[in-house]
Amino acid sequence: MNILAVDDDKTSLNTVKKILTSVSPDSTCFYYDNSLSALAKAREEEIDVAILDVNMPELDGINLGRYLEELHPFINLIYLTEHTDKAYDAMKIHASGFIKKPGSDSEVKNELQMLRYPELRKKYKRVFAQTFGNFEFFVDGEPIEFKYKRTKEIVALLISNKGAQTTNGEIIASLWEDDGDPDRKMSYLCNLRQDLQNTFKKYKLDGIILKQRGSMAIAKDKIECDLYDYLEKGKDSKYKYNGEYMNQYSWSEYYIADLDEY
Repeated sequence: MNILAVDDDKTSLNTVKKILTSVSPDSTCFYYDNSLSALAKAREEEIDVAILDVNMPELDGINLGRYLEELHPFINLIYLTEHTDKAYDAMKIHASGFIKKPGSDSEVKNELQMLRYPELRKKYKRVFAQTFGNFEFFVDGEPIEFKYKRTKEIVALLISNKGAQTTNGEIIASLWEDDGDPDRKMSYLCNLRQDLQNTFKKYKLDGIILKQRGSMAIAKDKIECDLYDYLEKGKDSKYKYNGEYMNQYSWSEYYIADLDEY
């Protein structure tokens, strides 16, 4: 379990550190006395629990909690603070718990045992990519809708490339096989990338797409996919390949050849 603890009072932060060392020794903990630095860390790491003070400079604990929920929809927010008048605000953002400082080992341990989103949920992935037959991209059991059909095709291509960075040029070559106007295609691709970003933000899918300058990749570990499961487990996979793969895309034939030989 990854735990983020944030308190601008270093003495209080050291107290939290001692408590967590005692009650949750197997957890990976990150300690920050600056809320902005803590937020930057949360963009890099999957955070299961955040223990926050309420009143902090630059970004208070309530607003920090809102940002953390945007990054990690199943995060557990526990407020450990002197400012009990903020308990209602904490509950409005669906905090998991609220403890009055200084807190104790037993109180923190109890909150960690009664999390709003138990650690078991890490085994559940919100995203499922169906590649055998027609391609579909599901979030929480429902097919996701993009503004442009080509955006969905980009996602299909990234999944087919199994986590490898795919350049803008490779995307254009796959989506538009004819020569055409390269400048116009690049402009259209920019619109598709923006649609992808907006849609994933709407569904709170931060971290699913790994972007570099001029390329993108899918974060394989953050999704469930019939293709990935089949390649990993073969005949033991619960998903069976029957010769059909992303039927609606012409470029999929290049991947079918490899699957037929698997």
